[in-house]
Amino acid sequence: MKIELGGVPIRDLVIGYANRKEEGVTGYDGALNIRPAYQREFVYKDAQRDAVIHTVRHNRPLNVMYWAVVSDGGYEVLDGQQRTLSICEYVTGGFAIDHQFFFNLSPEEQEQILDYTLMVYTCSGTDREKMEWFETVNIAGVELTKQELRNVAYAGPFVSDARRYFSKPNCPAKEAYEGYLKGSMIRQDYLQTALSWAGKGKIEGYMSEHQHEPNARHLWIYFQNVMTWVKETFVVYRRECKGVDFGALYDAYKDERLDPKELEDEISRLMADEDVTSKSGIYTYVLTRDLRHLSIRKFTDRQKREAFERQKGGCPSCGKVFAIEDMEADHITPWHEGGQTIVENCRALCKGCNRRKSGS
Repeated sequence: MKIELGGVPIRDLVIGYANRKEEGVTGYDGALNIRPAYQREFVYKDAQRDAVIHTVRHNRPLNVMYWAVVSDGGYEVLDGQQRTLSICEYVTGGFAIDHQFFFNLSPEEQEQILDYTLMVYTCSGTDREKMEWFETVNIAGVELTKQELRNVAYAGPFVSDARRYFSKPNCPAKEAYEGYLKGSMIRQDYLQTALSWAGKGKIEGYMSEHQHEPNARHLWIYFQNVMTWVKETFVVYRRECKGVDFGALYDAYKDERLDPKELEDEISRLMADEDVTSKSGIYTYVLTRDLRHLSIRKFTDRQKREAFERQKGGCPSCGKVFAIEDMEADHITPWHEGGQTIVENCRALCKGCNRRKSGS
C-alpha cells in the first residue's frame, strides 16, 4: 500500500459539502466520499462534536485523518469521519457553539477556521489492503463495534441496503420493533441481531454469502416474519422482551401449534415468581422447558447452614457425613414441581450425590 501525508485546508474540505442522508455524504468539491457504505452513522455526542471545533478555533492539532484513493481518482474517508462531519456541519451552519453559528463569527474568525489545515494520509492499494488499514487506524476515540468491522470486511450493495433497514435514523426496524431490540441502532446492534438470526448465529458466513447481492430485502422479510410470529405468539409486550433470541425460537417453533393464551398465563405467573431471577429467559423457557434460562434463585449460605446443622452433617442421599464445604444446597421438592427456595425446602447434599441427581 502507498501512503502519503499532505495538508487539506478546511476551506477546500467544505467546498460542495452535501449531506444527502440516504444517498451519502460528500465534500472536497465532490471528490471525497465522507460516509462510504461500510462507515458508521454519526455517533459523536454534542460535547465531542464541539471539542473538535474548539480545537480548530484554538489552532491546536487534530489527529491525522486517513483517506483512501478510489478507482475514479476521488477519495473516501477511512478514518476521521466523525471529525470531518463535525467540521463540515459547523461551517455550513448545522449547529452553533456557545450560541454562535459560523456565520455569526467575525470575518477574521471565519478565515482562521477556513485556513486551518487538516493533516491527511492518502492511502492507495487493493480493497483488501484498504480494509485492513481501516481496521488498523481506528484511532478516533470511538472504538468500532464488531458489526461495524464486519461492515468493512463485507462492504457491498448488501450491507448498504441492510443499513437502510436497520441502521439509519428512523429506520424501519427502529420505528416498528425498537422495544424488542437491545443496543444502539447507529452502532449496528440492530443489524447484528438481524444477521445473527438469519445466519443462525454465523454472521460472517451469512454476510460473505450475500455480500454482492443487490439488496437486503430477503433479510428484512425474514426479520419481519420473526417479529410477526413473536407478536402473535407472545401477545402481551413486556420490557423483558428486549434482547430475547427470538430468531432461534422462531426457527424452532414457528410450525408448532402454540396457544398464545396458555403461554401468556404461564409467563404472567413466572414473572411474579420471586425464584425466577432471569425474567427475559421466561420466553425461551416456556417453549424449550430448559430451566437454565430461568436462573432459579439459589439458597443462601444461611439457609444451607441451617439445613446442614439440621442434618448434623449427614447427606440424606448416601448417608455419609461431610464438612459443610463439601455439601451443596438442594431443593427437597423441585422448583418445577412447586418447591420454593425457602429454608423449609432446603437440604444439604454431598457434591457427588447432588451432581448425580442433577445429571439424572
